[in-house]
Amino acid sequence: MEENIYKYFEQELESLDGTGNRRKLPHAVNEGKYISVNGKRMLNLSSNDYLGLACNHKLQNEFLNTVGEKDRLLSASSSRLLTGNFGIYDELESRLAELFRTESALVFNSGYHMNMGILPAVSDSSTLILADKLVHASIIDGIRLCNAKCIRFRHQDYGQLEKLIEKNKNDFNRIIVVTESIFSMDGDTANLPLLADIKKRYPGVMLYVDEAHAVGVRGKNGLGLAEETGCIKDIDFLCGTFGKALCSVGAYIVCRKSVREYLVNRMRTLIFTTALPPLNIAWTKFVLDHLPDFYERRNNLALSSNMLRRIFVDKGYGCISESHILPLIIGKSEDAILKAEDMQKKGVYVLPIRPPTVPEGTSRLRFSLTASIGKNDLELIIKSL
Repeated sequence: MEENIYKYFEQELESLDGTGNRRKLPHAVNEGKYISVNGKRMLNLSSNDYLGLACNHKLQNEFLNTVGEKDRLLSASSSRLLTGNFGIYDELESRLAELFRTESALVFNSGYHMNMGILPAVSDSSTLILADKLVHASIIDGIRLCNAKCIRFRHQDYGQLEKLIEKNKNDFNRIIVVTESIFSMDGDTANLPLLADIKKRYPGVMLYVDEAHAVGVRGKNGLGLAEETGCIKDIDFLCGTFGKALCSVGAYIVCRKSVREYLVNRMRTLIFTTALPPLNIAWTKFVLDHLPDFYERRNNLALSSNMLRRIFVDKGYGCISESHILPLIIGKSEDAILKAEDMQKKGVYVLPIRPPTVPEGTSRLRFSLTASIGKNDLELIIKSL
């Protein structure tokens, strides 16, 4: 009888094997822009370490030599509302508000905590959520926890978005438009100025933007696409993560003070979780303070991305990306797996992205470039294709 209980899971795994969609955890060692998997050293094009800082020992040593004794704790031991709200949290949030020139900021344990918690907290049955079709899984899961009605509009179809607002504006107290700034699977960018303009023309509309893949790499000071396009003040829920370009852990929102205080009282993924250790928060603030200094890294990343994008187009692969994330659409999951394995044999670690992460028939290789990628690396990529 006991074996029958587990039969379902075994059959589902066999089904995933049959479609080429079964995932396995890799055993890997990161070495700067390289990665060693099963003893093979390859150029790493599957990392979110966009500024190439995760293995920067000089930066790490500078931090460790300057961090104060009170911030060296490796556990917060409780939630922020109990005993886990250390002074370094206040310092980080004040610094975020200062950089973004907003009233306040609030820090979370992860991007998933952020996206799972904000929308359920700020919405109710009188709220309509209009979300781009391709927003991240964490946003979708957050929406599922909402009491609000949700409609997902066609990807970057702002004409359809405006029609939905026009149709529903009198039936809800507020409408929250949700988008990413740089979309993680296609690497294309949202038209934030247009979204800001739509918001201004409709009272009761609020704007939620996830900058997970833009913070650190876009904008004069690395604050994201909202900074680059001059839209920070127009976004009600401006969110981002520290675990990608900023080589740390956690996430944030910069917002009005009233929004921050409301989240502190209503956001379950903030209230009911142990806070991040003070040492992690101190490291995040250290990197954030240095963010304006990484201009050359941002510039190098942009140059490499533009070069590879042109090569993709010239060779007929096509590329809709407008960022450092460049997808190569393959089609079938099995074909994407074979192509990735072939590239790994040639020294380039790129992974297949398959359903359910992307729609059926659009399995792809996703090239995530970092600031450490140079001309010789780009030549290796092209040869491996």
